[in-house]
Amino acid sequence: MKAFWLDDPQQADIDASTLISEGIHYEALPADPVQHQPSLDALRLERGYVTQDTVGLSPALPNLDAICAKFSPEHYHDDDEVRFVLDGAGVFDIRSTDDRWMRVVVTPGDLIVVPAKRHHRFFLTDVKTIQCVRLFKDESGWVAHYRS
Repeated sequence: MKAFWLDDPQQADIDASTLISEGIHYEALPADPVQHQPSLDALRLERGYVTQDTVGLSPALPNLDAICAKFSPEHYHDDDEVRFVLDGAGVFDIRSTDDRWMRVVVTPGDLIVVPAKRHHRFFLTDVKTIQCVRLFKDESGWVAHYRS
C-alpha cells in the first residue's frame, strides 16, 4: 500500500495508523488463500459481512471502460466497501474526515475497508488489471450515491 494526500504530495506518506484514525481499515495479509482466509473470516464475523466473492477487471473485458466509468465519479455506498487484492493494482481516492483527498494505491496482499457513507472514487492503474475478494453485509447496499 502506498498512500498520500492529493492536495500535498510532498507531505509525508499516510501510514496504516493514519488510515485507521480516519476510520479506514487497512492491513497487509499473505497472498496465499490458506493464510489470508482466516483473517477474512475473522473480519466477516467481527463486522457482520455475510457474503464473499471474487471479482476481476482486466483489458480482456470488452466493456472495461464503461465499467470503470461507474467507479471514477465521487460516490459513497450504504455498506462498507471491502477489497482484498489478489492480483493487479487499484487506486482509491477517499475523502478524509476533514474533506481532503487521500490517495491509496492497493496491490496484492492489501486489505482495505472504505467505511459506509464515506465519499470515494476508484481507478485502475495503467496496467488496468485487478482481482479482489469482496465482502458484503448485504449486496443490495452496493448502490452508488454520486456526489453532485
